Amino acid sequence: MRAAVMYAPGDIRVEDVAKPVAGPDDVLLKVAACGVCGSDIPRMLTKGAHRMPIICGHEFSGHIVGLGGDVDGWSEGELVSVAPLIPCRRCDQCLTGSFSRCRDYDYFGSRRDGAYAEYVAVPRGNLLKTPTGIDPRAAAMTDPASIALHAIWKAPLTIGQTGGVVGCGPIGLFAIQWMRLMGASSVVAVDVSEQKLEQAREAGATHTFLSHGPRPVVPPCDLIIEAAGHPSTANLAVRLAGPGGHVVFIGIPTQDVGLEIATFNHMLRQEISLHGSWNSFGAPFPGPQWTTTLEKLGSGELKWEFMITHEPGLDELPDMMGKFRERNEFISKVMVRP
Repeated sequence: MRAAVMYAPGDIRVEDVAKPVAGPDDVLLKVAACGVCGSDIPRMLTKGAHRMPIICGHEFSGHIVGLGGDVDGWSEGELVSVAPLIPCRRCDQCLTGSFSRCRDYDYFGSRRDGAYAEYVAVPRGNLLKTPTGIDPRAAAMTDPASIALHAIWKAPLTIGQTGGVVGCGPIGLFAIQWMRLMGASSVVAVDVSEQKLEQAREAGATHTFLSHGPRPVVPPCDLIIEAAGHPSTANLAVRLAGPGGHVVFIGIPTQDVGLEIATFNHMLRQEISLHGSWNSFGAPFPGPQWTTTLEKLGSGELKWEFMITHEPGLDELPDMMGKFRERNEFISKVMVRP
């Protein structure tokens, strides 16, 4: 089969590799669509993966083309979404349903071969049935939308409150939509790109501004999702919080993050609560984050197609990664076609 294999950061080769074989508890999927996650960019360009060479790609959907001998309840031809984390199901965190904090996990695209390929073998416990008629690209967006929902569920948000999102990539755009679906009367969105703010307004943001420009008067936020992972945006997110507000950090930083003294004083005086959020999983695995997301993607209540700016074929993926490095054009969501 054809696959994009990363031998080292920046060394990505599309080549013929052995087709995976489904074990007794696995299904073999023909990949239908695979999104490029924000974590894939540093992984494939600078940081590398847990092991190499490796096939990256963890936001994917596919059609079942083969069933292991012990697999029942699934049929060939079904379109499925895939939860990329493979928990150990034995550690103290798994035993309490906190699968995102599993101490001995496997993961598609970073620890085992992922879906920048024609076929993937997937454990049956990682499969999710998809709503009838759903677009395979929407099913592949379940992961980023579930990450946003997992973060929002870290803190309360009730009808009539104000939400905030700092960093309007796909996860941030889904966070805006979730907040509006949950009854937020307004959502403040912040980014470095005016084009991403346009997408934020399409997602439902009511107040938008550029992080490097003048800060307009906006309502204080009851819940803010920080999805950029930069020291400046971490400070901004805390300062946007109103009295008793909550800030949930989901962006992955590449440098030390410190709170400025004005930010720290604001946190103290306004009694702001800070939360960390990692991954997207709950109990029963992969959790209501995933089943709720698929339901809303299937019903059309969660919009996704407006995010996709590029749909390269598998052979074009190395050049696509080069565009991320050069940053010479607007890129929001990349959806790879095998």
